[in-house]
Amino acid sequence: MNNKNILPALFALLMMGSLCSCKKYLDKKSNTSLVTPSTLRDLQGILDNLPEMNLQTPAFGEASADDYFLLPATYDAQALLQQKAYTWSVDLYNHPNDWGYSYNTVFDANFCLEQVAKVERTEQNKQAWDNVKGSALFYRGYSFLNLAWVFAKSYDEANSPNDAGIVLRLGSDFNQPSKRATVKETYDQVTSDINAAWPLLPDLPQHVVRPSKAAAYALLARVWLSMQRYDSAYKYADLALQLKHDLLDYNNTSEITASSTAPFKPFNVEVLFYTTMSNGFSVKTPGTALIDSLLFNSYHNNDKRKTIFFRTSGLYRRFKGSYASSSTTLFTGIAVDELYLVRAECLARLGRVPEAMTDLNSLLEKRWATGTFVPFTAGSQSAAIALILEERRKELLMRGLRWPDIKRYNAAGAQIVPTRVVGRDTFRLQPNERRYALPLPSDIIQLTGMEQN
Repeated sequence: MNNKNILPALFALLMMGSLCSCKKYLDKKSNTSLVTPSTLRDLQGILDNLPEMNLQTPAFGEASADDYFLLPATYDAQALLQQKAYTWSVDLYNHPNDWGYSYNTVFDANFCLEQVAKVERTEQNKQAWDNVKGSALFYRGYSFLNLAWVFAKSYDEANSPNDAGIVLRLGSDFNQPSKRATVKETYDQVTSDINAAWPLLPDLPQHVVRPSKAAAYALLARVWLSMQRYDSAYKYADLALQLKHDLLDYNNTSEITASSTAPFKPFNVEVLFYTTMSNGFSVKTPGTALIDSLLFNSYHNNDKRKTIFFRTSGLYRRFKGSYASSSTTLFTGIAVDELYLVRAECLARLGRVPEAMTDLNSLLEKRWATGTFVPFTAGSQSAAIALILEERRKELLMRGLRWPDIKRYNAAGAQIVPTRVVGRDTFRLQPNERRYALPLPSDIIQLTGMEQN
């Protein structure tokens, strides 16, 4: 199946019902003619279920981050749970939620791993077999990392062997009791899954809704960056960029319509792996959230992102620059622009400042109006890092990355204090306090007896 046909085919299959969540297949059978999916085609169909596997990444972290704010009237109009998410005071909430969505993906990945192990790998089926196993491992690692970013503390060498992480469910038997691993065990499992996945995957996918070797390398770069292992993050960002390094030119009006409420075409050339954020915790959605004014004002007037990413809303701005090509849905997948910034940051932290600035300038030249960009320079390592982190925030806002970034920066001593003002009340989140590990759903705690954050 070629690139232009795979997405319509996936949706056609979805409409026929063949991509139902595999949990349904594990229900007690009322008819002996019902069988568990076991062929490679069946298993690939489960992994190609876009709503389950690609379109429900966590929203809780973005709702907790500091790139947006609410006006008083907007805050007052929110449901109580949304107000509590905005002020970092959530205590009770139940299904449906980010935890459940992510573990649905983990469940399906585990099921496919168990079933593909029962299928003999042959010379004739090896490509399909490898893609099923590699993709299932990728999805499990991807989901575990997203969960860790939201529900666990930031990784650090001293405390992660003891800090509570997430539940590492490695099988589809939902009767197995859930218990929390440590943060170290969580990150060890993520790296193990992705390292097992990438040798099985094609360099680039048939379509970006599917995992690939390039996406797996990029995901490893995310993991190692989260762990502040900058040499390893550099290695995998570089490997990913060797396979795909295309950047959009934001001056190209055939690719980008700045005046549109959804300026980017779907699945644009920068996208390596496509996912979007769940609709939970709606305070962060473009129709509700206003962009931090200091952040908006940090864009130079010649920076095309200032008009492409934002639309005017009274005295303020709302975000419209999602790579999901939607005015309401936020892109959370992996794209080439992120890789340039990861590699640049790692180079700077490793003392390779000229190379770091080359990567940063290669990206920004495609973002500024033609002929106006003067390459940035940095007189020191610290200056280079500061420039790169500022541009990282400006380039990757509203992608689900700011919350883990705040946690990572504060773990390294940055002293970022997110602040909300609601009427006469001011809410602050001090660096490294316990609330950076967001609360698990109440029903999960009640059912499992696990430790709450």
